[in-house]
Amino acid sequence: MTTPAFDSADAHTAPTTTLDQDTLAELYRLHAPYLLRALLRMANGDRGKAEDILQETFLRAWQNPRALVRGPEHGRPWLFTVARRIAIDHFRMAAARVKEVGGEAQEERAGAQDPYDEVLAAHDVGRALGELPPHQREVLVHLHFNDHTAARTGRALGVPTGTVKSRNFYAVRALAPLLEERGLAPVNHGSTRSR
Repeated sequence: MTTPAFDSADAHTAPTTTLDQDTLAELYRLHAPYLLRALLRMANGDRGKAEDILQETFLRAWQNPRALVRGPEHGRPWLFTVARRIAIDHFRMAAARVKEVGGEAQEERAGAQDPYDEVLAAHDVGRALGELPPHQREVLVHLHFNDHTAARTGRALGVPTGTVKSRNFYAVRALAPLLEERGLAPVNHGSTRSR
């Protein structure tokens, strides 16, 4: 993925205070993959629509530096909220066009699953991950979000493959009750956390 480019024409219509390019690049590096994954699910796999929403989200981040005063690493909740609002606008416009053309609302044909629930769930998963120790969180992100192998993760983190597997085991074990508390995983009454 590349950092979204904004041409100089955008600078003339944007507010006078914008996010600096390095902070925007770091914000994109930290959060774009997660946002894109959630937006792809919301857009039923339509990568073009998901990327349009993603770019518009980062354009708004660029235009609103005050929303990100805590730094790029704390920007994900704000970005998910903005992306969700943009997606809602896109889907409302599309639904209106479908109804005008076909006489039947898009919601009448859509499945029962609400795509916005997935964005909210992704946000909750991110918050649960934030409660884990950094060494466990890093392993989970590499293995499960970036689809890296244990060997590749070990090389990236500078630890043996066995350490990666061990950290993954304990991270998954620690994450499960955090997800259960948020209603994102079935409650497992048979497990014991004190083992």
